[in-house]
Amino acid sequence: MKTSKANSWIFCLAAGLAIAVALSGQLAAQTAVAKSSVTSSIAGTKWSVQVERIDPVEVELAHSFQVAIYENLLEELNKTKQFKYVIREGDDRAREIPDLLILKTMVVKYTPGSETKRAVTTIGGATKLMVRTQLITRDGKIVVERTVQGNVRFFGGNLRATHNLARNIAKMIKQSALPGSEQVAQYTPVNSDRRLETSPGF
Repeated sequence: MKTSKANSWIFCLAAGLAIAVALSGQLAAQTAVAKSSVTSSIAGTKWSVQVERIDPVEVELAHSFQVAIYENLLEELNKTKQFKYVIREGDDRAREIPDLLILKTMVVKYTPGSETKRAVTTIGGATKLMVRTQLITRDGKIVVERTVQGNVRFFGGNLRATHNLARNIAKMIKQSALPGSEQVAQYTPVNSDRRLETSPGF
């Protein structure tokens, strides 16, 4: 009789453990699915970007350079395939696009350089551009902010620096993790007086 009771107790204990393990596994699976769903939702946000005209700030930069940077930026951003739409400043479609980021590019430094000097020496004549790039939301929250350079140190026309700069900006943005719409609120507002850290040796 005692043996029968002991066996029943062991059976009940084993059954209880089996149920607990099964429920635990089911809960873990549900949690994993929920996390996966949230991650998918965040990763699934397909941003569009509106590229604003280049702001020379107080740097004397020829209009041709400003236009070249702008056009190259549009081209390089399209190449990344990262954005649903890449549109120009003033495009009327901006009002109808829900997940829109705005790209601001402000010139920090510019060294004109010399094509002739570059042709005869490898230590001088470099054309250098440095800009502050901000990718922001409609309400002014910063998503990405970096200082980016574009140089021509050896052969090539001065305007090639604008192509190199645009390519570097597009590469930097592509390597940055763009958040989902619900996460943007944690980013800090744009502060136009924010001090810049510039790269040495410019």
